Amino acid sequence: MDQTVEKKEVQFSEGAMAEIRRYISHYPEGRQKSAILPILHIAQAEFGGWVSPEVMDKVAEILNILPIEVYEVATFYTMFNLKPVGKHVLEVCRTGPCMLRGSDQLIEHLENRLGCKVGETSADGNFTLKTVECLASCGTGPMLQVREKFYENLDPASADQMLEELKASTVRKPWEENY
Repeated sequence: MDQTVEKKEVQFSEGAMAEIRRYISHYPEGRQKSAILPILHIAQAEFGGWVSPEVMDKVAEILNILPIEVYEVATFYTMFNLKPVGKHVLEVCRTGPCMLRGSDQLIEHLENRLGCKVGETSADGNFTLKTVECLASCGTGPMLQVREKFYENLDPASADQMLEELKASTVRKPWEENY
């Protein structure tokens, strides 16, 4: 019996590859591994908000390094998702200052509104709810981050408004026009 598993071929778009080449060009020959963090960000944006083992293997191939070197980085940083996520990843700050300003209540409200717990994705696939360590917005908590955008001083009403805006939004990749 053949025990081989067919791997999916991972291909970056031309726009993503142009951005990857741009980052690699910032480093001397033989030091392209230094571009691993921005390239993992590109990979995550390109492939649905997460990096699969196949995507990490492709990053290793592009950088001419061992796959384990990519796995080490991707598994160390919580900003990289290692399993499929929703269209929008809600990263709620859970540290002391935000907690004192109501992050626990915000998380509870979001769980009830989305119908999923922290670490899960809503049934419609729009939202993944995560908690994270300090996002350096201590004076404006409770707050959360979606991609590069902060949502601060959140209460149930402003959180609901944010969710509606996100549902109606289009996710663009940084290398696309009108980002």
